[in-house]
Amino acid sequence: MSDCAGGNSKPRVVVLGGCGFIGRNLVEYLITNDLVSGLRVVDKTPPQLAFLNPSHSKIFEDSRIEYKSANLINATSCASALDPGDGAPWGLVVNCAGETRVGQTEAVYSEGLFTLSTNVAKQCAKLKVDRLVEISSGHMYSSDKPQKEDCPVEPWTTEGKMKAKVEKELKGMADELNYTIIRPAIVYGIGDRRSLTPRLLYGGIYKHLNETMKLLWTADLKMNTVHVRDVCRAIWTLGTKPEANHQVYNVVDEANSTQGALVELVADIFKIQHDYYGTAISTLAKTDIASVAEEANDKHLTAWADMCRKYSLGHTPLEPSAPTELLLNKQLCLDGSRVRALLQPDVPRPTVDRLREVLEDYASMNLFPKELLL
Repeated sequence: MSDCAGGNSKPRVVVLGGCGFIGRNLVEYLITNDLVSGLRVVDKTPPQLAFLNPSHSKIFEDSRIEYKSANLINATSCASALDPGDGAPWGLVVNCAGETRVGQTEAVYSEGLFTLSTNVAKQCAKLKVDRLVEISSGHMYSSDKPQKEDCPVEPWTTEGKMKAKVEKELKGMADELNYTIIRPAIVYGIGDRRSLTPRLLYGGIYKHLNETMKLLWTADLKMNTVHVRDVCRAIWTLGTKPEANHQVYNVVDEANSTQGALVELVADIFKIQHDYYGTAISTLAKTDIASVAEEANDKHLTAWADMCRKYSLGHTPLEPSAPTELLLNKQLCLDGSRVRALLQPDVPRPTVDRLREVLEDYASMNLFPKELLL
């Protein structure tokens, strides 16, 4: 099927959080495929400071793009960011914004996810935008069986909990707001810093240390994935389909990825050994998972600092640390049949080449040691 919406007139689009990982790839997708008449990128970080690669930087210079700085947690700033000015009304607003740094307090996530998304939704309702696409979270349930969109929600990460509150808020605004909710699996691809990339960094670290990489739990822990390009295609396709209004969609590839499958790819890239602590030791660790996480993060961050010095890396935004909640024995397993009825994935599964290109992109900007990829 075609990725393009029908009709001749192209919409004006806003991408909130447009300099972030999904945002920059969505901007590239919309501009490269000539899908919009105008595009406003809203972010508190300007493109020049967002570690965009050269091809993304070039896209951001396109004459159809207007950049606006805003703090969407502030309702006045949010209203200003979404003010259409003298132009046509917005055909699509995509909310890719939100707090993604690890290890913040619940209050910071509440403000940076729930308050922010609520401000956006209220402003979109006020402006009567054609559609708001809200990027939610796939961490809504833990099961080793694929979960459908209408399964009972029991979010197990702070982000998941906040996004569940946002979803409830949107559903309560159905009479005044057109919206579509997307729940992605683990999103990876060029520009990713916090999804799969920390695991890629661990691979580089254990190659540098010349040690076996050991992981908690077992190889069969479900860690479903989706490539960022397919998230962008889903945002556009669902955001322009009338039947997707007031609907929720899981966006996930066909791989049914597990921790084991992903670690095999990482080990292959770096030619390192890997092993598992297994359930017994991992269950013991679970009683004090915060200490286990702290110890692991200390080891990884110390080694990473050594690597940055050894390989003369520039000021890199990459950080090999994981929040405690992502070390828990929780499954991420989504049923993607609903979106697949409308759109087949371009990238059906993670591969060594797809993961290598993320690191090669960073290495080309001197943000990851290219010597470790030889």
